[in-house]
Amino acid sequence: MSQVLPGDATPVHDLIGIGFGPSNVAMAIALSEHNARVGRQKAVTALFFEQQPLFGWHRGMLIDDATMQVSFLKDLVTLRNPASEFSFLCYLKSKGRLIDFINHKNLFPLRVEFHDYFEWAAAKVDDMVSYGHEVVGVAPVVREGAVEYLEVTVRSGEGLMVHRARNLVIGTGLRPLMPQGVERGDRVWHNSELLAKVDGLEGTSPSRFIVVGAGQSAAENVAYLHRRFPEAEVCAVFSRYGYSPADDSSFANRIFDPEAVDEYFAAPDPVKRRLMDYHGNTNYSVVDIDLIDDLYRQVYQEKVLGTERLRFLNVSRLTDVKETQGSVRATVQSLVTGEETLLDADVVVFATGYSPADPLGLLGEVADRCLRDDEGRVRVERDYRIATDPGLRCGIYLQGGTEHTHGITSALLSNTAIRVGEILDSLLDRGRKSASDEARPVADGTGSTAR
Repeated sequence: MSQVLPGDATPVHDLIGIGFGPSNVAMAIALSEHNARVGRQKAVTALFFEQQPLFGWHRGMLIDDATMQVSFLKDLVTLRNPASEFSFLCYLKSKGRLIDFINHKNLFPLRVEFHDYFEWAAAKVDDMVSYGHEVVGVAPVVREGAVEYLEVTVRSGEGLMVHRARNLVIGTGLRPLMPQGVERGDRVWHNSELLAKVDGLEGTSPSRFIVVGAGQSAAENVAYLHRRFPEAEVCAVFSRYGYSPADDSSFANRIFDPEAVDEYFAAPDPVKRRLMDYHGNTNYSVVDIDLIDDLYRQVYQEKVLGTERLRFLNVSRLTDVKETQGSVRATVQSLVTGEETLLDADVVVFATGYSPADPLGLLGEVADRCLRDDEGRVRVERDYRIATDPGLRCGIYLQGGTEHTHGITSALLSNTAIRVGEILDSLLDRGRKSASDEARPVADGTGSTAR
């Protein structure tokens, strides 16, 4: 634990961001727009650190024909600032495709196009970010018995450096989730690495792929592998009778509204659980109906022609997978009869989702000052700030990992623009309160966690 010493001239930033995915890109944009409005004297100073060498968002899933499942209007800025020069429409204008996009009459861009938009936006605020820099630890800096700043240790090719901040915003994203006991390998993949690894199969003649999962990514992987390898069999394994369609109807989509976050946050825990049960089918283990129809049409056509390459092993589960020399052997068990089928394949792809990174994993002894609920989950305030003991005066904000407190939009793009605006408002409000407190001749001694 560091102590602030008299004459310590180490600069202290208002905010340090850990990770630079879409959420923290949006945060940097909100800061940039704020600073442009208020001028240099009142500007918020910020740094972001990203361990990747350049911006990248689920690159292994950028299948050429895959579309976004969220409207282009829910970009990094529009819901917060419709006049922003960082909007998807401004991106289209800069690329000379605005009229073409309008004529397309589609709310849902290609995923590769939206990724290019993210890269375009990130490049416009790249003065705030250091790529190839991994945050490896956070330590408290104490003054007069309270944690006044946080020291953030960052590793890069140049070694370790320490930076100080009054606030952190953690946007480290999601981690690929594999079934218990299954490890990734040369022929056992998570769908997040599909495109990175599939090129290694060029020049070979794969005969069979197995895709495990019942969600959008699983269905997209099945369609992509079936199309790319026209001689190979593709087996889809899931425990349902078929893919379930995503509920993207107008009323159901209200679960993604900014007002829904307020309602969810204020609701008792039993109501929170019911809301997740009611509306999980807007996002989890569901597939766009157009893709479902395309896959069914394909499998039926193959039955008619007697060339069945697309197989659906439904009401089943994969119980074992072993890599062998040049192949992988999977055991698929029927949930109805218990009968087991052995399948030799070139690759097994697990489209089994993601889990949030531990938000406290980097915080070291600072994590001991973060409060938890009765179920051991991090307590998070409405402004996305972790609730802490009174001795921690710094704000630690989360971009993700708040589904239990803020609802289904925690790790989704739907509310990103609004969320970063709320975090910025909280930062500014707490900064004003802190300045007011420091101006008082005598401290009030309350130690309020609202600081």
